[in-house]
Amino acid sequence: MLGDTIDTTLHSSSVPFEPLASRVRPDDFLHYKGQSHLVGKTAPIQQMLERGRLQSMILWGPPGSGKTTLARLLCQKTHSECHSLSAVLAGVKELRALIEQAQIDRKAGKNTVVFIDEIHRFNKTQQDVLLPFIESGLFILIGATTENPSFELNPALLSRVRVFVLKALTEENLQEIIQEALTELQKREPVTHRITLELDALQYLSLWADGDARRALNLLEVCYAHAEAHHQTSQTITLDVLKEYAGVRNARFDKAGDQFYEMISALHKAVRGSAPDAALYWYARMLVGGCDPLYIARRVVRMASEDIGLADPRALLIALNAWDAQTRLGSPEGELCIAEAIVFLAVAAKSNAVYTAFKAAKALAAETPSLNVPFHLRNAPTALMKGLGYGQEYRYAHDEPSGYAAGENYLPPEIKDVRFYTPSDRGMEIKVREKLHQLQSADATSTWQRY
Repeated sequence: MLGDTIDTTLHSSSVPFEPLASRVRPDDFLHYKGQSHLVGKTAPIQQMLERGRLQSMILWGPPGSGKTTLARLLCQKTHSECHSLSAVLAGVKELRALIEQAQIDRKAGKNTVVFIDEIHRFNKTQQDVLLPFIESGLFILIGATTENPSFELNPALLSRVRVFVLKALTEENLQEIIQEALTELQKREPVTHRITLELDALQYLSLWADGDARRALNLLEVCYAHAEAHHQTSQTITLDVLKEYAGVRNARFDKAGDQFYEMISALHKAVRGSAPDAALYWYARMLVGGCDPLYIARRVVRMASEDIGLADPRALLIALNAWDAQTRLGSPEGELCIAEAIVFLAVAAKSNAVYTAFKAAKALAAETPSLNVPFHLRNAPTALMKGLGYGQEYRYAHDEPSGYAAGENYLPPEIKDVRFYTPSDRGMEIKVREKLHQLQSADATSTWQRY
């Protein structure tokens, strides 16, 4: 790097195309960036290598964080035969062929590592095929996945492997990777085009890549292709040029996996925690990532009933109105209505009293026998029903003093004293609490008791 620029070259070649990210993949740990918590001097994978006993493992991390590269380096470091396949394309047939090859390797006295990319794509049967061979030590399994292994892999498989979590690469990691890629390209092929990448463009590229080395190198390759297409002998990639090539960057978000559920969880917890700024941030992150606003609108309705409840009954109405507005207006106009609902819910008084009471009522209904409806609560539309006592001694509340039948009970006698709902001392529930206290006092002092 000279002055405030970084030099590199564009090459022309008759060899088959290989993506830049693949061409510059590091072949030793010295050039492997990030994941120091796994491969650092005292880190667990490094300790495995020092002991010479590699264990089966799952590498779980976001795209472009170095899972495949790490697996290849482990094969190289342990001098093992490495057999790779992608779970997207492979099935049981390919697995059995791979197992046969591992048996041949063992007879030849070789250690075998089986690397399975996107291992979460394997179904239960395919995963089960691996179990006896991992158990016997026929091969070391290294699986790579962007999805949470807890949900995507069988418990039997998880019990036989260690799960290592890779982190998204930092901007510093990415800048080092980009610079080393540029240097490496100069060394490997004859120069036909020279490209200069300004430092502010480098910084933007490392930020735009959002922790994904492959994304950064792919954009860099687009810049090369542009120069080659225009037969340029010299080109400076400025920040403006890089932004033009980059287009709109989507934030890391998977619409169905961990990122999806982590962000909706963060949004819900921010609303519950009365943090409107944080709630708006996570809402915006989901929208930028491509989430359907109607999904968020439905979740906002859930927040209104679960976390605000009767502390402010307006919350549910506002949430429903926002959902309706998004349905009618679409994006982007309707998104503002959802934002309004989110802010209202975040600043509203909070109570989960109804939510808690409802869960308790469902639990009791599921756990207890099928208790009969008391006769005084049964409707009696026929003479036969009346003759059997249906509706007998029912007290019509509107005919009672103050419209309340003090001492009456509307539960089966077996659970006549159960209480599910305890209003909070926040918002509208303060008045609800006072009202229920008055009614309970009237029950306690009434000379008429049902049971």
